[in-house]
Amino acid sequence: MNDDEQQRNDYRQILADKIADLPAKPGVYQYFNADSEVIYVGKAKSLRSRVRSYFHSGRIVDAKTKVLVSKIRDVQVIVTDSEVEALILENNLIKRFQPRYNILLKDDKSYPFIRITNEEFPRVFSTRKVMRDGSRYYGPYTDGKYLHYLLKTIYAMFPLRSCDLPLTEQSIVAGKFKVCLDYYIKKCEGPCEGYVSRERYNSYIEQCAEILGGRARYVEKLLEAEMTSQADAMNFEEAAVARNRLSALREYSSKQKILTVDDIERDVIAVAREDEDVCAVIFNVRDGKMIGKRHFYLKTSLAADNAELMRRVIETYYFDNDFTPEEIIISCEADNTPILREWLRLRKKSAVNIESPKIGDKKKLVDMAVTNAEFQLRELAIARSRREQSLPRGVLSLERDLRMSRPPRRIECFDNSHLQGSDYVSSLVVFIDGRPAKSEYRKFKIKTFAGNDDFEAMREVIHRRYSRVLEEKLPIPDLIIIDGGKGQLSAAMGALTDLGMNEKSTVIGLAKRLEEVFLPNESEPVLMPRTSTSLRLLQSARDEAHRFAVTYHRQLRDKRVFHTELTDIPGIGEKTAQKLLVKFGSVEGVRRASEEELALFAGKKTSLRLYEYFHDTGEEK
Repeated sequence: MNDDEQQRNDYRQILADKIADLPAKPGVYQYFNADSEVIYVGKAKSLRSRVRSYFHSGRIVDAKTKVLVSKIRDVQVIVTDSEVEALILENNLIKRFQPRYNILLKDDKSYPFIRITNEEFPRVFSTRKVMRDGSRYYGPYTDGKYLHYLLKTIYAMFPLRSCDLPLTEQSIVAGKFKVCLDYYIKKCEGPCEGYVSRERYNSYIEQCAEILGGRARYVEKLLEAEMTSQADAMNFEEAAVARNRLSALREYSSKQKILTVDDIERDVIAVAREDEDVCAVIFNVRDGKMIGKRHFYLKTSLAADNAELMRRVIETYYFDNDFTPEEIIISCEADNTPILREWLRLRKKSAVNIESPKIGDKKKLVDMAVTNAEFQLRELAIARSRREQSLPRGVLSLERDLRMSRPPRRIECFDNSHLQGSDYVSSLVVFIDGRPAKSEYRKFKIKTFAGNDDFEAMREVIHRRYSRVLEEKLPIPDLIIIDGGKGQLSAAMGALTDLGMNEKSTVIGLAKRLEEVFLPNESEPVLMPRTSTSLRLLQSARDEAHRFAVTYHRQLRDKRVFHTELTDIPGIGEKTAQKLLVKFGSVEGVRRASEEELALFAGKKTSLRLYEYFHDTGEEK
């Protein structure tokens, strides 16, 4: 048994002991990998049973779960009082850590919201930035024209301020502000000088909030009542104002699509999938009219079923939205529906119905949402196809010059860095469609040998990288670039052959001195013009790999030198050592400083330790 197998067995035993002691209570569990990163967050009615189920030898699991289990090195749990609390905590942790193996929703873009600010005299405007400061948000609005029309209607109906003055009743009484042009053209009633009371102004805001929330019928009744009341009191000007507002509201309402005849607050959620591509569409229906539509793409795998996907969509969507409707109709059943109902009931403070209709008008709404979700998936496929057709010139040139069967859309490049065999490191940089993908860069410490051997270093790094690619089913590159000549290329090919990957990617060596490109099993290099876009792309990848490797090597070297010179002195910590280096410029500067100079900067005790360390034996260390 080798060291890696022994280490895995040790981890398994530690985990088994830990799992045996877990409580049979509701809560949240977090799995960690060898780098102490959170890779999965889940919730459970019984933590012990749920966590234990992952490690049952007879359990049938999909490839994704199999890889997940192989990466688990530790588990931590948080016990809660109920499953609803566990659901809330799970979502907060998923948002915080974005674990690799959880289902994550990804919006296709940042859509704008309408914001009602949390002020004494609130403002209403569109924004893409959500701030949790007590403000109310409505949307998001996927149709920009509709958003502008809605805001235009609101400002035509209500005399709301457009300024950003910090209005308070105290500042108004103090006379700090003056009315602007909006007051004179009757677009604002002048709250900045106290011409309208806070109560009256906020009544406008509340009516505005009702309209944004989809309850336009309620505001129509208020305006009708106000118009009648003012007319009966012979206040014909005020009655005319109410009439004009009512006309603007009815014109806005007439342009909304009517879906149902009831006035129930309802959301319609549908999920469509094509292989690993999944799209969720959400319709917001208020007063029988659709006031909003949103779609998400989900990061998932073939093994996740529709019920799990629907549950995740419901959880994520309503965690991010302040409003919860009376009814949610869904295209398929969702996991843990009773828990979802209870959680939503607590949010809304009234019952929330979740159902998956099979017939009737509600089924027609669901079918419409499913059709939209399928359309979005087709749009995604078309956009992907267009991206493939608009590849950079350098990528297409490489396909031609290297006689590849497909464009090298994903390029991975490796480089080594060391100083006379010390602090030996390697780097991997990734280019996608000709551009650096820095989130996928990786760095390696050489582990299997000591000394200076570029060939063995390359063999080790290639084997480590692509054994992980195969194990975790990561994307396989179209082109692998090895920084070096025939020797490094041969070492890399040996490692790839051992893994059975020697036929899956095109592999080349790029020698620095003459910028020669070598292919496996060919003695002569491929000739590329110095000005060709294909060679420039190879050079860009090689130079970036070199920069990344040298930066990592310098960090390790500086850390090692720093540690051996100063932090080995008893009583000298890392922070003190850093301050000394800043003050005196180097370790040599600290060594040459007098005890008095050290005392002025570091104090008597520390200066004495330093002086004794460098001068106690009568010899410089």
